Amino acid sequence: MTGSKGHVTIIGAGIVGVSCAAFLQREGFGVTVVDRLEPGLGTSFGNAGSVSPSAILPVAMPGVMKKIPGWLMDPLGPLTVRWSYLPWIAPWLARFISHATREECVRVATAMRSLMETVFDDYGDILTGDGFNQLIRRNGCLYIYESRQELQGAKWSLDLRRNLGAEMIEVGGDEIRQFEPALNKRFDIGIFAPENGSTVDPYLLVNSIADQVKKNGGKFVTAEVKDVTLGPDGPVALETTEGQLPVDRLVLAAGAWSSPLARKLGAKVPLETQRGYHVTFPNPQIGVNRTVMWNTRSVFINPMDCGLRIAGTVELAGLKAAPNYARADKLTEIAREMFPELDTTEQSKWMGHRPCLPDSLPVIDRSPRFSNTVFAFGHQHVGICSGGPTGRHVAALMAGKTPKIDLSPFSVSRF
Repeated sequence: MTGSKGHVTIIGAGIVGVSCAAFLQREGFGVTVVDRLEPGLGTSFGNAGSVSPSAILPVAMPGVMKKIPGWLMDPLGPLTVRWSYLPWIAPWLARFISHATREECVRVATAMRSLMETVFDDYGDILTGDGFNQLIRRNGCLYIYESRQELQGAKWSLDLRRNLGAEMIEVGGDEIRQFEPALNKRFDIGIFAPENGSTVDPYLLVNSIADQVKKNGGKFVTAEVKDVTLGPDGPVALETTEGQLPVDRLVLAAGAWSSPLARKLGAKVPLETQRGYHVTFPNPQIGVNRTVMWNTRSVFINPMDCGLRIAGTVELAGLKAAPNYARADKLTEIAREMFPELDTTEQSKWMGHRPCLPDSLPVIDRSPRFSNTVFAFGHQHVGICSGGPTGRHVAALMAGKTPKIDLSPFSVSRF
């Protein structure tokens, strides 16, 4: 179905792709979404579920250089690099480290805050009926620490978020136990972020948006995009495993798989996969009320309709290496540390690919070569937090409107 403003093909059926489709329809475009998987079965499926406008800090924080030897030596640590992948990742890692300064942290956090502070409004606009209230909670996030010293170590980053408008309230042991009675009592100091929330199921969130796109006439094609056929003014067709798909306008939102297509479409980008793991416990036998993050271990625990999920950490090993599910087993150990009465008897494990650029900012920009093509990829650990807002801005770009925020920090030309 072609809309009044023409037709847009979107590569990628994760949270970014379906959000782009929904907002493009609101702008009057017809849409086709193509992905090798059904909507929501890729990286979005394994998301920790946080919907947090204050999740604005880059992965490369100041002081990261001192931690690299430990990363290489601990295959189960918060961030690790597989030795076999080191020759390939080394140039990217050097660029990543170059952004680990306070100045860069402020720049990135400022840009991400501008992108994500409207996230609830954005999902509210594309989740029809009672979909928003059924899928998204706005009951805050609890960050936990084991000591005042540990909290003091996070002071600079907490103050940065406060300065950018995020409400971060210090809470003591009694308040923590009121929030989360099942939490280990050794956590006696924390930060409560009341503006944050979560989704009860990232997969259902993606599919609810996709279903609405279909009801509005959008088409979904399950096929892998192998190549792009170019004409003098831009892409004219996608070469897929299901045949050729004609293209009028194009959005590239293929996550960690975007780099080769972006190169064909006029931009060389240093895109890497930061592989993440999760474990979901369908019968946890405890009550957890909201997202809880243990900063030191870089993990989130979130209660979902499918059970209690713990997710986090980073593994640099590329797109092709087999999962190391010992990392998932380590997450189970951490979950037990946080919630001693957690029943881990039943569990499911997952590994997925977070698309990450060295400065932790996504690309939201037109192709430098083709005006009918827009890029929307590289959302690292915050795809659910930033998918809705990205969709709104991509639709504005495609419609020739001025986006509501300054998109220059997300320019593809920065590389």
